[in-house]
Amino acid sequence: MLSRLNPDAVIECVPNFSEGTDAAKVAQIVAAMQVDGVRLLDWSLDAAHNRSVVTIAGAPAAVFESAVRGVGRASQVIDLTRQSGVHPRIGAADVLPFVPVTGVSLAECAMLARQAGVEIWRRFGVPVYFYEAAAARPDRINLEDIRRGQFEGLRESAQRDVGRRPDVGGPELHRTAGATAVGARQFLIAYNIYLEAAKTGGPGEGGLPQAAQADIAAARAVARTIRASAGGMRGVKAIGLSVNGRAQLSMNITDFRATPVRQIHATVRDLARSHGAVVTEGEIIGLIPQEAYEAEAEWVLEIPGFDPEAKVLERRLEHPLPWPTG
Repeated sequence: MLSRLNPDAVIECVPNFSEGTDAAKVAQIVAAMQVDGVRLLDWSLDAAHNRSVVTIAGAPAAVFESAVRGVGRASQVIDLTRQSGVHPRIGAADVLPFVPVTGVSLAECAMLARQAGVEIWRRFGVPVYFYEAAAARPDRINLEDIRRGQFEGLRESAQRDVGRRPDVGGPELHRTAGATAVGARQFLIAYNIYLEAAKTGGPGEGGLPQAAQADIAAARAVARTIRASAGGMRGVKAIGLSVNGRAQLSMNITDFRATPVRQIHATVRDLARSHGAVVTEGEIIGLIPQEAYEAEAEWVLEIPGFDPEAKVLERRLEHPLPWPTG
């Protein structure tokens, strides 16, 4: 399969690892991914979610090898039995999506994902679930369906329920590294919005101020309204979270052409107001495609320190980051 792909094609891969507090561990993982022909575009740690996101791009064969190596190193340094965070996860290397950029189709990325899954199991003994365009079953197209129960729940259900077993390997999950969801998809924009209650209050339940509790309730209510699975906005996945005492609306935008970010932002702003909250700032995790970038849009201006040279994929391809030494 690798030999049949256009060697001049460019594929993006955005592995998510279940570690966001130990920078040294993440640096080890990223360093292990250094392969000739692969450009490091972005890597960041999110302590609140206890998660890190890495973006690489390059020729198909090189990106394939880099991604597989990253999963292997993560399985060695991350122990899910000792890990917790607000973000759902099933594996040390939680998700591994391949994304077509130029000279390659989504179907070819799906085949690459299937081959990567087999290689991950062969080399490291980490079982694999395939999702989105690479899904082997219709009930595994949506990542959230695979993640149901997270690592702890999936670890139990995969052994007793045939329908929950991995697509490759298993049926048991890796004892400390869990499983990895490997997929192929189009560009995804990871966009978070922080909310703040319009009014302040005294202490509430659980030690959080009443205002903070209202913020979180508003974020969860907005998420329920806008997520596509509930009949909301096309291509929008959303959950409301408490992140370092702040209310966060965490979103994955899977079809920014059908539902532009400016439309999502405007809708969230209006819905938040109806729940007694206001939008304070935004956040982009990873990169966005040039087509989605709107220099003077309100949603961009609300992101502190947003630098298009660092956050727009096509621009970062021209000026990649140096690889860490690990």
